[in-house]
Amino acid sequence: MTTVSTAIVVGGGIAGPVTGLALRRAGIAATVYEAYPNTADGIGGTLALAPNGVAALRTVDAADAVTGIATPVHRTAMAVGRKRIDLPTLAGVPPLQVVHRAALHRALHDRAVAGGVVIEHGRRLVDARETPDGITAYFADGTTATADILVGADGIRSTVRTLIDPDAPGPHHTGLLGFEAVARHEVDVEPGTMTFAFGRGGYYLYWPEPGGGTRWGVNLPQERPTTLTEARAVPATEWLRRLRAAYVDDDPGRQLMETSAADELQVVGSLLIMPPVPRWHRGRMVLVGDAAHAPSNSSGQGASLAIESAVQLARCLRDLPDVGSAFTAYERLRRDRVEKVAARAARINRAKAPGPVARAVMPLLMPLFVKTAMNPERTLAHEQRYIIDWNTPVTPT
Repeated sequence: MTTVSTAIVVGGGIAGPVTGLALRRAGIAATVYEAYPNTADGIGGTLALAPNGVAALRTVDAADAVTGIATPVHRTAMAVGRKRIDLPTLAGVPPLQVVHRAALHRALHDRAVAGGVVIEHGRRLVDARETPDGITAYFADGTTATADILVGADGIRSTVRTLIDPDAPGPHHTGLLGFEAVARHEVDVEPGTMTFAFGRGGYYLYWPEPGGGTRWGVNLPQERPTTLTEARAVPATEWLRRLRAAYVDDDPGRQLMETSAADELQVVGSLLIMPPVPRWHRGRMVLVGDAAHAPSNSSGQGASLAIESAVQLARCLRDLPDVGSAFTAYERLRRDRVEKVAARAARINRAKAPGPVARAVMPLLMPLFVKTAMNPERTLAHEQRYIIDWNTPVTPT
């Protein structure tokens, strides 16, 4: 059993509170330090939690808190022009759960606090220094904190990642810009159905919103990266004008854009993906979640993988005798899985902006594609059926 008894967790988004809960269950006291001055309510759009992510939340007794605020998606479909086809489903797994990012943050924050995890806001990490007995974190407000280990759960632009490896790569641009809103238009599909549509102006998806209307998300092709600050500096009315022009020939894309309000448009900014990170840990520092692995949103697995990694890290720290062996085992358990998911998502990204020829033949090829290339047992089972056995001890090899 490890000698680790205390942990600093940097980042209070999704991975941070779950890491705190998992470490607490492993017998390690964890304090989460978040740069934002509050829980960042209202920031961000929606995200999907796959069945494997919900299963990992169950390990830290947080699944019910999340599914209680989520919308279950029981079926999916693909549409190109007027051609629509239902996609095969994976038998025997719970539905995908769609949840607003801010609501998820709040639910995980509250569950962590109820579980004994201390969360401190307004604490932006600027440095960390190891000592023979532990590690000290230095924050922008001049305060410090000391513990046995430091966990970087600080997202795709991680400070901890650069402290571990100053030469570590940063996020890459996918060539897509994200938007989201709820339209007044009601689509003629059953509730709990998510549709992936390939329009002339770009890829989009939509599903009926509980309570009325249709929630949609757009991945609009763009030539150069746009930061979130830059994207939000453009008036929402201008973005909505561009979206309406891009989807004017699409059904129901045109109706969705026309019946959406500019003041309700969520501008997500350029969609990013992390390339493989060479070093996940060094000394007493280690990465979890998007700081180590951030597949593009096309994977539908980003949040779920972050939650899994938090749980696996806690298992390794619980069962192995020292920090080095625990971190090594954690990376061994996680790296291959997350990089395979990222590779699958990258392939999907390349298909999100088909040219005119590809769009012309897609309706003809869709049924064959669904029967051959979209066998869910082959493409999704290894991802969505994945369950972490908390009670089985981790071994070094």
